[in-house]
Amino acid sequence: MTVSLYTTKLGAGQGIIEETRILLELWEPGMDTETLYQTALRSGLFPSITARRLKNLVREGFAPRYLIDNNKPAIYLKSLMTRLGNREFNQLLYLYTCRLHTVLADYIREVYWKSYASGKSQISIEDAREFVQRANQDGKTSTKWSETMVVRVSSYLNGTCSDFGLLETGRKGTRDILIYRAQPLSVIYLAYDLHFSGLGDNSVLSHPDWGLFGMEREDVLNELKRHAMKGWFIIQSAGEATRIGWEYENMEAVLDVITRE
Repeated sequence: MTVSLYTTKLGAGQGIIEETRILLELWEPGMDTETLYQTALRSGLFPSITARRLKNLVREGFAPRYLIDNNKPAIYLKSLMTRLGNREFNQLLYLYTCRLHTVLADYIREVYWKSYASGKSQISIEDAREFVQRANQDGKTSTKWSETMVVRVSSYLNGTCSDFGLLETGRKGTRDILIYRAQPLSVIYLAYDLHFSGLGDNSVLSHPDWGLFGMEREDVLNELKRHAMKGWFIIQSAGEATRIGWEYENMEAVLDVITRE
C-alpha cells in the first residue's frame, strides 16, 4: 500500500468553491489544463485574480482534483452543477478535495470528527498546528517543514474546513464547530462511485471516504438501507456479511437519475 505524504499544495486553492463552479462552466471535454487557463484568462470572470494566481489556481487547485481519471470528476460535476443544491454539490467538491489532499482528509477524520464526538464546540489554530507538527515529526510530510510552513499549513486546514462548512467562517484563531452531515444524494453518489471503482460491497461500506462525513460502517449500512427503500439499492445483510444489489450499471445512469430527482 502506497503512503501518500502530506504536501503544502492545499494552499493553492483551499476550498475554491466559487472558482470551481466558474471553471466547470468554462471547461469542455477535451480541454487540457493550459487551454482551460487561457479560456479562463480571456473570460474576464476572474477580475480580482492576477494571471499568475489564476494559472496556479487552475494547475494546482482545479486540475489535480477534477481533471483526473479521464476527466470523470469534471464531467460528472459539470452535469450535476445546475441540478443539485449548493450543500449537496459542495459536498462532492469536498470529497474530491480531501481525496487529493491527504493532510486535509486525515485532519478532518482525526481532529475535526474526534473533537465533535468528544463534545468540543470549537477548534483552534493551535489544534491544527499540533496536528501538523506531529505529522512533521512523524515523517508524514513530503519534506521537513519549517515552523513557518507548519503554521501556514495549519491555517490552510482550518480555512478549508471553513470553506466547506465544517467550521465557522472568519479569520479567527478559534472557530466554532458546525453541524456537518452527508446529504442523501452525496451518500448515493459516493456509494456508486466506490462501487464503480471496483470495490466489493463490504469494502464500499468500510471505505475511509465515509469518515470524511463522520460515518462508520454501521452508519453507512443504515443510510444505504434507507435509500434502498427508494429503489437505489437492494440490501441483504446477515451478521457481518452484506450484499448490495446495485440498481444501475454505470455512473452515467446514476447521474441521469440524480438530475431527475
